[in-house]
Amino acid sequence: MEPLEHIFPEGQHKVPAPLSPGVKVGNLLFISGIPAYAADGTLAVGDFTAQMTQTMANITGILAAAGAGWDRVAKVNVLLTRREDFAEMNRIYAGHFPDGKYPARTTAIVYSLPRPNFLLEIECVAVL
Repeated sequence: MEPLEHIFPEGQHKVPAPLSPGVKVGNLLFISGIPAYAADGTLAVGDFTAQMTQTMANITGILAAAGAGWDRVAKVNVLLTRREDFAEMNRIYAGHFPDGKYPARTTAIVYSLPRPNFLLEIECVAVL
């Protein structure tokens, strides 16, 4: 049985919840639903562009800590609380895949997320 390696990137805010930001098992990396906390624990309340940019940076850090990049991501789930943020999410998201080779993705508009000021969370699976 493969051992689990829990990924906690240095310099990232530790979410006050019982979870690991990333869990590596074999050649797979599972990244938890990641919100937009900056390293100091602040959140850009009401600013979708800032939250999306920070969330993608947080995931980039988790991928790097596991020895991977966005080119190794196979599946992404995006949870948005506002339908009107979909186009901006796509714009920022696409910038992480300049070669146009996108992972499989599901995007859902949800009623709410664990904290009232979260405008999104993103989770993904990468192949290492």
